[in-house]
Amino acid sequence: MTTSALWQRAACFAARAHQNHFRKDGETPYFAHPASVAMTVAVVFGVDDEEILAAAMLHDTIEDCTVDFDEIAQVFNERVASFVATMSKDMRLPDAVREAAYDRQLAEGPWQARLIKLADVYDNFLSAHDERARMKHRSKIDRALAIAGDEPRLARAAAIVRGLIEPAIAADAAGRRA
Repeated sequence: MTTSALWQRAACFAARAHQNHFRKDGETPYFAHPASVAMTVAVVFGVDDEEILAAAMLHDTIEDCTVDFDEIAQVFNERVASFVATMSKDMRLPDAVREAAYDRQLAEGPWQARLIKLADVYDNFLSAHDERARMKHRSKIDRALAIAGDEPRLARAAAIVRGLIEPAIAADAAGRRA
């Protein structure tokens, strides 16, 4: 019997963890988001590191599910768990404090978590259903790009995110002028 690839096991784990969760539209199973984030990392950004792909699949499990760092470390490994933990907001903090703490955590964390964050904000932007939602996500993209900084390993992904969102932003602006 062969063992599944790390990212495949992560996909199964994330699907179970997000079972009965839906996106904000109330119809799309939530698992579509982490799967899309992992596909963005692999296909759009060209990354094939299984630990990064596994963490992309799992990136919302600590924050949104009953999963903790220790469980991810035990089922996968410490490196994957550290990427996921870096991507997880401390939901015990008040909103105003939480976002700033999260941005610091990402900025100080491993570049791999910042790469996943770029894929995360890109997917959220693309799945936004109207201009207002896209504008909300645009500020999150700007924050993620600022946090990515000038890290050479993130330069390609950051350029791709900028290039992919600019036409949508231009189309929204044209729609407002019409």
